[in-house]
Amino acid sequence: MNEASIQAQIQDLRQRINDANQRYYVLDAPTISDAEYDRLLRELQALEAAHPQFVTPDSPTQRVGAPPLAVFASVPHGIPMTSLDNVFDLQGLADWDRRVREGLDLELVEYSAEPKFDGLSVNIRYEQGRLVRAGTRGDGYTGEDVTLNVRTIRNVPLRLQGSGWPELLEIRGEVVIPIGAFERLNAERLQQGEAPFANPRNAAAGSLRQLDSQITASRPLAFFPWGWGECTWIPGETHIGVMEHLRSWGFQVTGYLKTVHGVIECQGYFENIQKQREAMPFEIDGVVFKANRLADREPLGFTARAPRWAIAYKFPAHEESTVLEAILPSVGRTGVITPVAVLRPVQVGGVTVSRASLHNQDEVERKDIRVGDTVIVRRAGDVIPEVVAVIPEKRPADAQPWQMPQRCPICGSEVLRLPNEAAHRCMGGLYCPAQRMGAILHFASRRAMDIRGLGEKLAQQLVDSGLVQTVADLYGLDSAALAQLERMGAKSAEKLLRELQQSRNTTLPRFLYALGIRQVGEATAKALAEFFGDLDPLLQASEETLQEVPDVGPVVAESIAHFFAQSHNREVIEALLRAGIHWPPIPRAQERETLPLKGETYVLTGTLASMTREEAKAAIETLGGKVSGSVSAKTSFVVAGRDPGSKAEKAQALAIPLLDEAAFLQRLGRRRAQ
Repeated sequence: MNEASIQAQIQDLRQRINDANQRYYVLDAPTISDAEYDRLLRELQALEAAHPQFVTPDSPTQRVGAPPLAVFASVPHGIPMTSLDNVFDLQGLADWDRRVREGLDLELVEYSAEPKFDGLSVNIRYEQGRLVRAGTRGDGYTGEDVTLNVRTIRNVPLRLQGSGWPELLEIRGEVVIPIGAFERLNAERLQQGEAPFANPRNAAAGSLRQLDSQITASRPLAFFPWGWGECTWIPGETHIGVMEHLRSWGFQVTGYLKTVHGVIECQGYFENIQKQREAMPFEIDGVVFKANRLADREPLGFTARAPRWAIAYKFPAHEESTVLEAILPSVGRTGVITPVAVLRPVQVGGVTVSRASLHNQDEVERKDIRVGDTVIVRRAGDVIPEVVAVIPEKRPADAQPWQMPQRCPICGSEVLRLPNEAAHRCMGGLYCPAQRMGAILHFASRRAMDIRGLGEKLAQQLVDSGLVQTVADLYGLDSAALAQLERMGAKSAEKLLRELQQSRNTTLPRFLYALGIRQVGEATAKALAEFFGDLDPLLQASEETLQEVPDVGPVVAESIAHFFAQSHNREVIEALLRAGIHWPPIPRAQERETLPLKGETYVLTGTLASMTREEAKAAIETLGGKVSGSVSAKTSFVVAGRDPGSKAEKAQALAIPLLDEAAFLQRLGRRRAQ
């Protein structure tokens, strides 16, 4: 047999197998037996093994998977994969419909309606009809390359059927696992001693994100298209028209796709699908409505995260009852202590729920939730577990009301609830391990100590490695310690150490703000610094004295006093001072009346060579002046550095004196000498 006839035989087998796949997986109408299908596939495998030069990526034999990857590559999305906004009731749907009608100036809008599959979104790219790449949604702009895994999904065409498709076509849709297949998969895992998947969505997502595509090939995944990305041209004038083209090219388009008109028909479709939900072969968590006519979409456009011409109408949350076995206080990054319900595990909407937030003490008291209660648990929006209510008749006789602990369960610091807040907070902000990351990131932020380069990833490494337990430990870092960190080269380490060294020279307002005291923002930190003049008088101040500071009321005074009353916080502050953090003296408020720039208002524009904008502002304020962001008749001077903007022009128009950098420095020096 010559090569031409062998190639023809291979092509014939591929076509017969592809047709069988289409009828079995897409149309649910098989025409050959499993034994016949297996015989055809073995024959094709044998021919391709004997003639590897004829193997192509779109051959049915390539669905079995490839050798494992070390890591997923990144896939950019030329057109972002946006999310959908959600509504949860008829009023929300009506409000969305009204906005669409107003945007299109129409009395009645034609929508496409389809179930909202609960799976993992992917983008599949075809060039000249061949599948060339597939990526997950990721952050909407960049996803993970899962091409090898998507090739194993039986109802995804490796080569588009028919004809007339665009040269470039990106199809977007949902990868799911049928409920029946999910149940069989979990039964197999239990027999093999493996943990079962919590729900079909987790199973689908975990299967698609396997580095070993042969594992993916063994999982019963399915793909349903719901949209498109980049295309040479869009094959249709309506959403449903495009979907019909996709059906003709080999995709399994949902049979529940329908055209509806106006909010009444939308609600009717929603209620009909909701009735069928439990009998459907796939998990869904709502329905999706889209402006059907593609011409209607452009004038409606997008918000920052979602199209205005589409909406997801989510089903009411699933509810189940279970026993609340404990309530644990959980300390968050900002010190907020949240009561968490520890539940006897229960399946809610296909997900095993064992914990739920109780939000705060008020919520626990309002619902009268006690340990031992039988409670109703709901997944709000089918996602977030929530304790809805207690079943009082099932309450144990000895069940007691729960109270927030008076001491932090992590660090032992005082727990304080301010009068105007619902939250209880751990006051050991500088010491508490639960707040470590939050404390470091706030301390290093631009308006605090301004330690550039110390972002979340580096902070996490410093914490995980044990190098930094409090912010004071930052100033004990050296090149040798930093060299232990992943991706921390010598240059990066030296740059961070320079930033830390520079941050030692700061101002008292910056330092106070950097401590992260609840209720103390930049303005309050400045007011405290000006009133007390230095740190020691502030540390000794009573709540009554603190209330003498302008704009500091009882709530803020209580927060400040309790923060400084924590011995652990004091220890960290002392360690920071020993590390060399210092600031220039600040005249106290009562002394500011005699300062030389008292009553003068400055506006800064352009770039100064000798100091930053923040340093110039601090110099002016130290001498009693004020700094404004805009030029007005009340402006005393405009300081114009290099490349001044329109502020300098406005100053000239208002006859306000302009100071160049030399004149500004001379004025500061003259004023200092007076």
